[in-house]
Amino acid sequence: MSTNEVIARLDAAVSALRDVSVSTWPEESLRAQLGELSVALCAIDSALARVADEVRARGLRVEEPVTDNGTAHRPAEANLVTA
Repeated sequence: MSTNEVIARLDAAVSALRDVSVSTWPEESLRAQLGELSVALCAIDSALARVADEVRARGLRVEEPVTDNGTAHRPAEANLVTA
């Protein structure tokens, strides 16, 4: 998979997660889905940690993107800076 494809997939994942809001779920629905939600959140956390660790293992660091009007932008090299 090309680096552009990877970035596109990561951007799609971020976009999908932005649409998730459990604050609007009824309490009973949240309780009913809590196990599945916990599994998904832990899997997402683990996958993100693995990717970040791989970046760090190459001597780089992951930084918060610079924001203008509250939205993140990602200049090509701005997010990965040598340690």
